[in-house]
Amino acid sequence: MPIAVDIDVMLARRKMSVGELADRVGITPANLAVLKNGRAKAVRFTTLAALCEVLQCQPGDLLRWEAEDAADVSRTPERA
Repeated sequence: MPIAVDIDVMLARRKMSVGELADRVGITPANLAVLKNGRAKAVRFTTLAALCEVLQCQPGDLLRWEAEDAADVSRTPERA
C-alpha cells in the first residue's frame, strides 16, 4: 500500500504504549493495532485528529506516501 503508517515511531518518541494511546484516543487497542500495522483501509478524520492531539504531532508525522514502484521492487526477487 502506498500509504505508510508511522504511529509506532511517534509512540516510541513519546514513550507511550499502544494501550495508553488507545485509551486516551478512545478506540480499542485492537483497532489501533490494525491502523498502526498498516492494515486499515480507512481512518476517520476524528480519529486522526485525536491521535495528533494525544501525540502532539501533525498528520504528516503519522502518515506518509510511498511510491508503489518502490514497494513492489523491494518485494520482487532479483532476476539473473
